[in-house]
Amino acid sequence: MRDIKLVYFSPTGTTKAVVQAIANGIDSSKVEFIDITKPEARRQELKTSENELLIIGVPVYMGRVPALLEEWFNALKADNTPAICVVVYGNRAYEDALLELKDIIKERGGLPIAGAAYIGEHSFSNSETPSIGRPDRDDLDHAAAFGVSIRKKLHAAKEIQEVEVPGTHPYGGITELWDVDFIAVNDDCKQCGACAELCPVDAIDPQNSSVIDKDKCITCCACLKKCPQHAREMKPGPVKDAQGRINTLFVDRKAPECFL
Repeated sequence: MRDIKLVYFSPTGTTKAVVQAIANGIDSSKVEFIDITKPEARRQELKTSENELLIIGVPVYMGRVPALLEEWFNALKADNTPAICVVVYGNRAYEDALLELKDIIKERGGLPIAGAAYIGEHSFSNSETPSIGRPDRDDLDHAAAFGVSIRKKLHAAKEIQEVEVPGTHPYGGITELWDVDFIAVNDDCKQCGACAELCPVDAIDPQNSSVIDKDKCITCCACLKKCPQHAREMKPGPVKDAQGRINTLFVDRKAPECFL
């Protein structure tokens, strides 16, 4: 079995959980975790060989691969490396994100042999959101089973073929994120700095967590979900309105989709 390079951008941990479950199903003796969530990690170049297996997972933002990863992807150098492309979305739609991720990996020298779209808790979720708590146990068991199928394909195939995934050219969706002041910080805040430490774009002032650079903010809501004091909440406005639409328009449970 090939050594695995497991790459993920995962501000709230959902994408990490999915790709780790897939890797568990593949059951390699050596897995290298490469977390590109923080800015300093995205400044490190990655090179992979044809003797390795690349599993890469990203969340879907507005139907697309997060635009902030473009510079890191441009520095990726793969040498005919078999790759599993994974996108995670909040029970709405993944649109062309999986095809876009596959195209990026292929352009950087990888060989996409499998693809998948899994459901994770939406960035804008609250207790009423249908995607709350996902990926759940059923999702992770499904991901592990997908990993088993990948392992069988690698063992059985004399020649590994490129996978076909859904999507259209040119890509739909939106690459520009909202430039909006949407986070309120209440008196329960202890200025512990946890939110600034986990922010994937360094948008929060570590000395004053109520100061947020809205030009940097990618509305991932990791700081809201991970605040130990639950001192951060959404202000009334477009993000709060989007949360309401997600809670009412996308109530049917979506199932993972895998392509091998």
